[in-house]
Amino acid sequence: MREGDFTMAGTAEYEELNKNLEIVDGHAVKAPEDYQDPEQLYHVLIERVRKYHPSADITMIEKAYRIGKEAHRDQVRKSGEPYIIHPLWVGIILADLEMDKETIVAGMLHDAVEDTDMTLDDVAGEFGEEVALLVDGVTKLGQLNYSQDKLEVQAENLRKMFLAMAKDIRVIIIKLADRLHNMRTLEFMTPTKQQEKARETMDIYAPIAQRLGISKIKTELDDLSLKYWKPEVYYNLVRDLNRRKTEREEFVQQIVAEVSKHMKNAHIEAKVYGRVKHFFSIYKKMVNQNKTLDQVYDLFAVRIIVDSVKDCYAALGVIHEMYTPIPGRFKDYIAMPKPNMYQSLHTTLMGPSGQPFEIQIRTEEMHKTAEYGIAAHWKYKEGGDSAKSMESQEAKLNWLRQILEWQRDMSDNREFLSLLKGDLDLFAEDVLLFYAKR
Repeated sequence: MREGDFTMAGTAEYEELNKNLEIVDGHAVKAPEDYQDPEQLYHVLIERVRKYHPSADITMIEKAYRIGKEAHRDQVRKSGEPYIIHPLWVGIILADLEMDKETIVAGMLHDAVEDTDMTLDDVAGEFGEEVALLVDGVTKLGQLNYSQDKLEVQAENLRKMFLAMAKDIRVIIIKLADRLHNMRTLEFMTPTKQQEKARETMDIYAPIAQRLGISKIKTELDDLSLKYWKPEVYYNLVRDLNRRKTEREEFVQQIVAEVSKHMKNAHIEAKVYGRVKHFFSIYKKMVNQNKTLDQVYDLFAVRIIVDSVKDCYAALGVIHEMYTPIPGRFKDYIAMPKPNMYQSLHTTLMGPSGQPFEIQIRTEEMHKTAEYGIAAHWKYKEGGDSAKSMESQEAKLNWLRQILEWQRDMSDNREFLSLLKGDLDLFAEDVLLFYAKR
């Protein structure tokens, strides 16, 4: 969709705050200004695909780029850059989720039927029925309505989203990638449009990304929404966090070094990473707890990735011997996973200098699910029907079937939304509290 321009937003500030840590828990993407030429950007896309599928047949992706570039040849973004830049970035975001080639191609062509002379028959003829169905799903989803009657309109928009999911969940994943790039490039829109898109993203797209477990997209959507919804708050937060940058880096590096040493001594194979929590997450805590930034104690988190569930609990034992756990702050999402499939052990501890911090412990598989959610089950496959990938995930999509039943039985949008937020836990409790206060 034609929103904004090809300029990085949101991620740069986050990377600046984290660049000297062992790992950045943002989702680093090279600044688009390095790749203003579509051909260069196309090669970035192929590099991303090769990264997780070295032997991938990229013929279909190359064809999609050539056809899409020709179809959009006379179209430009608000910055004056070629419109093909946007479909390419949607493809890159999908590749970062390690999606199958059909999804990547559909993402690259998601605007072609709506905005050019291409037809669905053209898409089917060139790329097959599966890609055509995905493009059709995204096109039919179209522009969601948005107005100040938030509850009523949000419910109707969510109905449309869930109906699209029922046909193929990848339609929504493409839509999320589309929205993410548009949010990254929102600076060329008017302030009024920026506010509207930020609110729409917070009300619809970020909750959907959360419910699908795709934190890789959800956290960035949250931060970008805050940037344009409350720019003064956002930049004040960036400034205040930067003021204590050196202190934070030293603290996190100390914890990571200590934990790594103790894991090795306990003969537990582990990767240990440090991170600062995302801007939106920090701001949400400030609002919900009515605190200043100085009063939010768990700005930092350390993540431990181990080989097995057994090692998760063994690592927890080591950690609790090293640091004093804060009562009431331990959560076992391995024994009781979140509805969006998230699994991890969370514990908040008192650091060596009296600074509280959080540690998350999970396996590599749990980490993949935490980052990619339902998208983790759509791996790039050669010579196979990628649609069959979802068959093994039926049990994990019971919540979607429940929604579809409610949609059929319920005409009142507000009642429908109430069920989504209540029985189904579409929104986490802290998110609901935040929305009530904003």
